[in-house]
Amino acid sequence: MTTTDPTPQQIRDRMVAAARRAGVDGIGFASVADAADERGHLFDWLARGYHASMQWMARDPERRADIEKVLPGAQTVISVVMNYNTGHQPCDDCGALKVSRYAWGTDYHLVMGEKLKALQRALEELAPDAKTLTYVDTGPVMEKVWAQRAGLGWIGKNTNLLTRRFGSWVFLGELITTVKLPTDDIHTDYCGSCTRCLDACPTDAFPEPYVLDSNKCISYWTIEHRGEFPKELGLNFDGWVFGCDVCQDVCPWNTFGQPTGDDAYAPDPNVFCQQTERWKTLTPDEFKATFAKSPIRRTGHDGLMRNIRAQNNDPLTSALGMISWEPIDDNSEIVIDEIDP
Repeated sequence: MTTTDPTPQQIRDRMVAAARRAGVDGIGFASVADAADERGHLFDWLARGYHASMQWMARDPERRADIEKVLPGAQTVISVVMNYNTGHQPCDDCGALKVSRYAWGTDYHLVMGEKLKALQRALEELAPDAKTLTYVDTGPVMEKVWAQRAGLGWIGKNTNLLTRRFGSWVFLGELITTVKLPTDDIHTDYCGSCTRCLDACPTDAFPEPYVLDSNKCISYWTIEHRGEFPKELGLNFDGWVFGCDVCQDVCPWNTFGQPTGDDAYAPDPNVFCQQTERWKTLTPDEFKATFAKSPIRRTGHDGLMRNIRAQNNDPLTSALGMISWEPIDDNSEIVIDEIDP
């Protein structure tokens, strides 16, 4: 008895079914093609210094702009999205520290990474000779570009990926493969004339629509920046100690969002709605234990303490903090959604 290899359409259909079994909320397929427009946008963004101190963004930008330099022979980028909207709302009037919603639950790198590995195994069974790579914010891939090309959503004026089903409360992941599969249409931009995200940004971090200046972005300073804040920074963080959701909170598309069915993203009581005094007293060991599986681990104990001090605008306390500054040993390349160009 002989068996025939599955056709490209059959592989695609089975990958869609595998994604559904894995608990992925959306999957799309994009053909690897020249990304001249996106390359131009990336190089202009870097030339204007909008990546701030994120030097890993400027390392080998040609590779970031050309998927075939990431995986030679790549034919298809399979993009996936996961909804992380839990339906909970931040308690703005209780004096709690502000943490971006994406960090309320388990680190999405862990959750999405497992799901992508399951999809990779499924593809390898269907096409044993294929080469594949998976990424969850950890590689030189313009993930939002490929998600739009795969029909999952569009890059909004606040530079986040927007979807019609879940708004912008989504995590992204990619499976790059040498298998040529049927693809989806590039998603249409539905931002229209709306500028709510641009108008609401508390630090004017958008010099123009679809362009983010990380030098003015609260998410950049509270997550990616290492060391104390420059004295001349002069930004009002408005209570945010990890990330910032302002440009997403005001987006009309997020009013259509629906709660996720994944318990991994449920608000952790150690993170959600915490008071300043609770976190100010965390020791380094308590920090590691509390945020072992949280995205907040990325900023490190000293980074979180720095962010909390910044809310008080206390120069003496900030200066004392510089004496004992010990940045975390983490040189991995992680692109947080809010600050990816």
